Amino acid sequence: MTTTHAPKNDLEQSAETPTYDVIVVGGGFGGIYQLRHLRDRGFSVILLEASGGFGGAWSLNRYPGARVDSHAQVYQFTDEYLWQDWDFSQRFPDHEEMRSYFNYVDSKLDLSKDSRFNTKVVSATFDEDQRMWTLEAQDGAAFRARFVVFATGSTTEPYIPSIPDMDAYQGELVHTARWRSDLDMAGKRVAIIGTGASAVQVVQEAGPVVDHLTVFQRTPNLSLPMQQKYFDDEEQAAIKKTMPDVAAKSRETHAAIDYDFDPRSGVETPEAERNAVFERLWNQGGFAFWLGNFSDYLFNEKTNALAYEFWKNKIKPQIKDPVKSELLAPEVAPHPFGAKRPALHQNYYEVMNQTNVSLVSSKETPIVGFTETGIRTADGAEHGEFDIIVLATGFDNNTGALTAIDVRNADGVTLRDKWSQGVDAYLGAVTAGFPNAIFVYGPQSPAAFGNGSTNAERQGEVMIELFEYLRSNGLTRFESTVDADKAWTKHINETDAKAIFHGTKSWYNGGNIPGKKMQMLQYLNGYPTYMGFWQAEKESGYTDGLTVS
Repeated sequence: MTTTHAPKNDLEQSAETPTYDVIVVGGGFGGIYQLRHLRDRGFSVILLEASGGFGGAWSLNRYPGARVDSHAQVYQFTDEYLWQDWDFSQRFPDHEEMRSYFNYVDSKLDLSKDSRFNTKVVSATFDEDQRMWTLEAQDGAAFRARFVVFATGSTTEPYIPSIPDMDAYQGELVHTARWRSDLDMAGKRVAIIGTGASAVQVVQEAGPVVDHLTVFQRTPNLSLPMQQKYFDDEEQAAIKKTMPDVAAKSRETHAAIDYDFDPRSGVETPEAERNAVFERLWNQGGFAFWLGNFSDYLFNEKTNALAYEFWKNKIKPQIKDPVKSELLAPEVAPHPFGAKRPALHQNYYEVMNQTNVSLVSSKETPIVGFTETGIRTADGAEHGEFDIIVLATGFDNNTGALTAIDVRNADGVTLRDKWSQGVDAYLGAVTAGFPNAIFVYGPQSPAAFGNGSTNAERQGEVMIELFEYLRSNGLTRFESTVDADKAWTKHINETDAKAIFHGTKSWYNGGNIPGKKMQMLQYLNGYPTYMGFWQAEKESGYTDGLTVS
């Protein structure tokens, strides 16, 4: 390892461009954790957030029904200083309560004074000679820093499908991720394209109030019961007593949540005992049936089929119309259970039963274009007259928020171009050719298979340790090696080849975006294993898969 000391005036402020040790891009859990702890350790740092406040996805997700799908005990910072004076009112908080929570965190930590809101970063350029990044915002403001933390999230860059004649439609067209506060569905004729998590939530709100709702479904959502509830004072007090244990448990489990996979094989467990486990997880609600199931169900087709059969037998009796029943809960699984992220529902299937709700299979009759008043499908049918069409078409997950920024290295190569043929990102956090840049919740990290707030803390800790190591040793540059990047992708692919995901198009593997290379973009081996790689990197003096100088 070579050591290069920065000149004493290396980080002196420019009259034109403010300069920091670290710039954090994004104001969700990951960005807030970085800002707080880097600042506490004496780094000069600024957080840049595109929206008007903290919250990340929860600053943007304001569509009717938007709510968290991790339960409140785990979906918050684990520091007692923050949870001791805060009570969530619901087991699964809605978007308004989440924004209140982030405002509370700001009031406790005074984060705003080191943050700049309504500052959408549009470019980031690295200067190799100075070992500095320059970031530019949409409003023309510029900022310089030695290091950049991209905490831009996985589900922030909406995917707008290219549908012919979309501009011809004369009604209200809105994506769930960019909902307008003045848009009211009551008494209207509404169409929803998509059946992902946001669609399920909108359907539950729309069905009871609209004149008519038409849902265009390509793939049924294998949704799980949320088991939502509101807390009384006694329950909130009881939750506080559990918080230290919940936090400790979440640091140990595969998905960074307060329960773990059952270590047994589902197919080898006696039927009565297996069904008892399924029933317990179902009644527990939330993601328990997904992330607390038998350890082999994401790898063993027979166990997976048993899980789907249980799910189908729970859902099918709830649906009265036989046509809707087969579309929503097919006899034959549309894909392995868990290969796509399940939604959590409260009354989705009850709403789908309503006579004012129609269900169109866009798999059997694909959408081929828009009209002035509605949607045309491949069978020649015209569906309308819609006052509102909702695009619940999801996000360019994992990479979209990063490649939407013009991130360029010293050779002028963009991150978008580098990843156009596939992602290689060591530890899901760094990528060769782009020194001094690190990603929280990045592609090839545990991301979707880890609870978001715990992820922000666990990844955040090791990133801050890296920054402190560099500073204490007078080092000004870090970068992953090409070999480390490729070895990480190989490690992920080897696990994916054994699992049930690779045959199913989903945002886990980029299959939801036309033209995007399909590859597993999540780390599948769980948090304990993942954090072990970070520990090995640290023990090597950051020379295992990184170079530092």
